[in-house]
Amino acid sequence: MKYIKMKLKNDKPLVVLTGPTAVGKTKLSLELAKAIDGEIISADSMQVYKYMDIGTAKIMPDEMQGVRHHLIDIINPWEEFNVFKFKDKCNECIEDIYSRGRIPVIAGGTGFYIQAVLKDVNFTENETDTAYRNELQAFADMNGAKALHNMLRDKDPEAADEIHENNIKRIIRALEYYKLTGEKISNHNSREKTRKSLYNSCYFVLNKDRATLYSDIERRVDIMQDGGLLNEVISLIDIGVKRNHTSMQGIGYHELYNVCEKLLLRYRELGILDKPDAQILNFSADKGTDKDDENLKIPADKGTDKVDEILKILADKGTDKDDKILKIPADKGTDKDDEILKFLQIKGRIRTMKSKTE
Repeated sequence: MKYIKMKLKNDKPLVVLTGPTAVGKTKLSLELAKAIDGEIISADSMQVYKYMDIGTAKIMPDEMQGVRHHLIDIINPWEEFNVFKFKDKCNECIEDIYSRGRIPVIAGGTGFYIQAVLKDVNFTENETDTAYRNELQAFADMNGAKALHNMLRDKDPEAADEIHENNIKRIIRALEYYKLTGEKISNHNSREKTRKSLYNSCYFVLNKDRATLYSDIERRVDIMQDGGLLNEVISLIDIGVKRNHTSMQGIGYHELYNVCEKLLLRYRELGILDKPDAQILNFSADKGTDKDDENLKIPADKGTDKVDEILKILADKGTDKDDKILKIPADKGTDKDDEILKFLQIKGRIRTMKSKTE
């Protein structure tokens, strides 16, 4: 593994790593950050919350390999967090990283958040209606995601074509925006896409064979269940986190909330214990939560070394355009750090100061 010390130029370099869950973003972001003297900004809408570690596949401090991370464990799970707040905090983190002469690496799967930063999307904090949002969530809980998606199709067919019917959070956001502004969110998004990026960015999309990805996701679900996800959700309910809080809209947490709420209530009624222990919870889950568990599909990142290959792909892309979207197979075995570094140097975003072989 080669280590290369980088020095920033004056054009606001920014590297983005995104892709589906279980594709390997965490491991690659660590290797890339070390290779280019960077710091990592999480673009995961759930990892901002404290006490939500298992279901978010959150990287732990002892796994960070000395790389500084931002926007992890920054708010309580009963607090509101949205794209407005992410954009402001992310821009603050980027400037903070620049102040140390390092390169920011945004890593995560919440594409809406990433685009808001890259394109400097114009939002206003008053474009929210919590009561209407809760009403839509209740409608989806009662009638299903497809019925909610049909509501969006009636108001904004273009947005409905773009947003998957299972992405309830984005559907609600689109309907909320329409109610508050009278404008289709698809029109807003099309207009904002033409905005020039604030940063000199390179954008990487990691991918993997679908069958392999699904297998990795299923394996990760098992790991999360064995690791105590049910206990984690019960603990959140126990400290006062409600179903309508934004933190509980994440996949897995939302599906398990009903089960865990009933379990906690049942144990307290019986006077068995103040907080269910893992053995009782696991037994109860085996007996009564199969239906809910079928919907629990939350993977964690599986590491595959890709830095060298990304460097090579970047090196072939030229220097005239920003926001290169590069699709990198996650399951290829070649090293990739040298190749990314070559391209970043060609684009003038970083300058090699020293190189040595470890």
